[in-house]
Amino acid sequence: MPPKFHPVILAGGRGTRFWPLSRKKRAKQLLALDGKQTMIQRLLPLASVKQFWVVTNDDLHPEIMRQLRRLSKDQVIAEPVGRNTAPAIGLAAFILQLTEPNAVIGLFPSDHVIANPERFREVVGEGIEIAASGENIVVLGIEPTRAETGYGYIEAGSLSSGNARHVKRFTEKPNAERAAEFLRSGNFYWNSGMFLWSAKTLASALIEHLPKTADLLGKIAADFGTKKFAATFRRLYPKCENISIDYAVLEPRSAKGEQDSNIFCLRADFGWNDLGSWTALHEHHATKASSADGNLISGQGIFTLGASGNYVHAPGKFVAVVGVNDIVVVETDDALLVTTRENSQDVGKVVKYLDEKKLTKLV
Repeated sequence: MPPKFHPVILAGGRGTRFWPLSRKKRAKQLLALDGKQTMIQRLLPLASVKQFWVVTNDDLHPEIMRQLRRLSKDQVIAEPVGRNTAPAIGLAAFILQLTEPNAVIGLFPSDHVIANPERFREVVGEGIEIAASGENIVVLGIEPTRAETGYGYIEAGSLSSGNARHVKRFTEKPNAERAAEFLRSGNFYWNSGMFLWSAKTLASALIEHLPKTADLLGKIAADFGTKKFAATFRRLYPKCENISIDYAVLEPRSAKGEQDSNIFCLRADFGWNDLGSWTALHEHHATKASSADGNLISGQGIFTLGASGNYVHAPGKFVAVVGVNDIVVVETDDALLVTTRENSQDVGKVVKYLDEKKLTKLV
């Protein structure tokens, strides 16, 4: 009998690198940036609708519930405050551990593009089997195509069973020189942010590496399904540490050595793009664009001359692009972004500035 599988889909981020289109109440995961299947649609053959969880926030909760009418209110959890991925996925682990400790949990961001859903399900299915076979953690790794500084990297070690490889270490967002070194080595993968493990394995890992937060999550989980849950959740969850699962568990686990950490990497050869920046969106669409010059421009009429590799979003306006290459221009009613494709990872710093200046209408 195959292990029971519970996908947990994260839909609570602000998508700050897609500012000014992405805002608090209209974040990246709600924008039609690609128009493909949702993560739930891709995973449905592996789990019933009743086994899905969605973690979002108060700002996005109403729209998420409107879009996902097949999910019950208990399946869509709105964090009172953002606490990154470790508490978000950890809460699901502690809730499931009470009734289904051997169930496998999958962590999936909501907004990734998957070109080959059938192959995606095959890889996830293999990961579920590995996660269920012991105290194992499985990460899906993307073969890098460029020296990207905006992603974390996984160094893969020796081959384990099947297509899985032991993980040597994780490196978060290296500088350009190190990223180029990783690319040349051929032994590194981008960290997709998609992970698999049993409920008891993840709960145990959090107790070991994040004991204070684990204790809080255990108390919250104890009230799940009761009238006290909402109050307990709002009271205790803000006290959890604001930390990613990568920093909290994966990095210290990998430090034990590839044979002892029980972390495995599966090559995610299913056509992945996280659409994590304007550059990533440009690259995704440029592969199927008819324009030989690589310009992707939306506007009410377009003229280009001696320009290539540009991304311009200015609906309702005539757009002329002359003598410039590899720039990003995005216009909304109240804001204008001008950057280069190379620097588009830094757009999130604009939102940080707006937050500091309390310019709330712009975020």
